[in-house]
Formats: sequence, structure tokens, C-alpha cells
Amino acid sequence: QVQLVESGGGLVQPGGSLRLSCAASGSIGYIWTMAWYRQAPGKERELAADMTTGGITNYADSVKGRFTISRDNAKNTVYLQMNSLKPEDTAVYYCYFKVGITRIYDCWGQGTQVTVSS
Repeated sequence: QVQLVESGGGLVQPGGSLRLSCAASGSIGYIWTMAWYRQAPGKERELAADMTTGGITNYADSVKGRFTISRDNAKNTVYLQMNSLKPEDTAVYYCYFKVGITRIYDCWGQGTQVTVSS
């Protein structure tokens, strides 16, 4: 069993910043991929950013240059630094870990609300 606990969401004005955190615990094994997805009201869940075990990052075009994904391997934690936030960034943000050794598991956080509004 792997548990992911997210924190850091909230209400912020346009142009502001937030930092999301997601800590993994339990029988993690090997972490293959860490990622942040988001789901806006009435829309499908979409990838915001991800990072492979080798440190290669990938960003959605809509967040490039504004969001940064990073990790702390010692703490099994992934972060999403979000700058220059826009109202269209409003969504529930979910962290995702692909973990395992002999068997691979897709693990999701509970989601944290990010609202960008004046």
C-alpha cells in the first residue's frame, strides 16, 4: 500500500504563486515517475507536469515557463511551484506516482483545490 498526501492548495490572486507538495509513504519500492495532473470543472483531467526517475521533466504547453516540478528523493516528495497564476489554472490538482519493482502501481493523491481569483 502506498499513500500520497498532498498539501499547499488554496485561493490566490491572478499573478500570485503557490507551491504544492505531495509526500509518498508505505511500500513504495522504486519510483518511476512523479507527476501533477489537474482537473478543472467540466473538463477532463490533464497532465500539468511530470518527472522521470532520471530527472527528465515535461510540461503542458499551458504551464511552461510558469510551473516547475521538483522532487526530494530522501523524502519521497514531489513539488509543483506555480508562478504567474491565471484564472484558467483553477482546478483540483492531483499528484501521481508510478511505483513498484516486480509489479508497477499507479498511485494518486486525494487532490487539492487551487483557485485563482481576484
